[in-house]
Amino acid sequence: MTGVRVFGTHEANTIRQANEVAAHAEHMVLMPDGHFGYGMPVGGVAAYRNQVSGEGVGFDIACGNAAILTDLTVDMLGDNATKGAIADEIQATVSFGVGRSNKADDAPTDDPLFDSPAWDILDGLAGVGAGASLKQKARTQLGTVGSGNHYVDVLSDEQGRLWVGVHFGSRGLGHTIASGFYALNAGEAWGSKVKENGVLLGLDTERGQAYWELMTLCGQYAYAGREWVTRKVVGILGGKELDLVHNHHNFAWKEQHFGEELVVVRKGATPAFPGQRGFVGGSMGDISVILEGAAWSDSQPQQEAMLYSTVHGAGRVMGRQEAIKGRVTRDETGKPIGERDESSKITHQMQREWLNREGVILRGGGVDESPHVYRRLPDVLSAVGPTVNILHELHPLIVVMADGRTRDPYAD
Repeated sequence: MTGVRVFGTHEANTIRQANEVAAHAEHMVLMPDGHFGYGMPVGGVAAYRNQVSGEGVGFDIACGNAAILTDLTVDMLGDNATKGAIADEIQATVSFGVGRSNKADDAPTDDPLFDSPAWDILDGLAGVGAGASLKQKARTQLGTVGSGNHYVDVLSDEQGRLWVGVHFGSRGLGHTIASGFYALNAGEAWGSKVKENGVLLGLDTERGQAYWELMTLCGQYAYAGREWVTRKVVGILGGKELDLVHNHHNFAWKEQHFGEELVVVRKGATPAFPGQRGFVGGSMGDISVILEGAAWSDSQPQQEAMLYSTVHGAGRVMGRQEAIKGRVTRDETGKPIGERDESSKITHQMQREWLNREGVILRGGGVDESPHVYRRLPDVLSAVGPTVNILHELHPLIVVMADGRTRDPYAD
């Protein structure tokens, strides 16, 4: 085992949490957009020998990003009134919020993933009929975006071309599966409410194999949902799809590192092998990027040290409650110290001023997702140096999110 390889600067409680993960992993890396999370830091990359960390993959199994390049240009988008009307149509067409169902009649509910034998595994874990019940729930939620930091964006690149980007995961399907394994790991029945606990499963065990197959199913589900939503919005714009970039950032993969096969768990981190592309989103008022892992060169030692991973976003610097109610100082365990500083509270006026300055039309999105609560993406990317190449810099034009009044139980 090695110590934590840390990129960027982080709060003490994030470093402490990364060290706790490293005690059970062969390798542990912390990306520069990292912050404190459930059991494992967001921005953490951990490698294991023939084991998978359910805690590392997290509740939002297969959360990730997809981006489509269209044949449209920014000048074809029209004035702010037209952009506002497009934002309204996206908000009315795509389901945002907690526990929503997709009312569209063209959602891919006949996708081959629904014929997977993995659904039958649930009957053995949760009782007869559990697979069919969860499958029905998954069908109704396929193509819903949720809330929290999940979004649909319309963006322009350096050539003035329009892109559509989305961010969300496997919704209630992934949350149910993650919660079920937490319960089993605590010795309780599937569906029992338990405190989050470490779930490190050997892939040579029946339970470990069951988790792996269900995690893989969640990955297929998330891909189908993100691609449907992204293409739906391209249709709203009246454009055609020219290119697709798609990746998970809450997932586990079997990969070769340091001369052996390892199970690499990325929680809020993007795979970035040489030539592999990824879509990394910033905040609602900051750039996003299309990037790729750099070709093997002088940067290869750093790429190897990062387990061929990169950032998944800008990374929070302020928690949701702190954004709404003001900042509070915490010790390395996360315990509050002293009184809350109400002067750092984020207001709707602050949020509007930032977005107006950047020319962003927003629908939904509370102050807990304001650009003020995130690092700047260019600063985060500078910390990964030459390990990635920036292919396109994308500027937000339209951002659509849930209204921000409710917490999404399916998101980490």
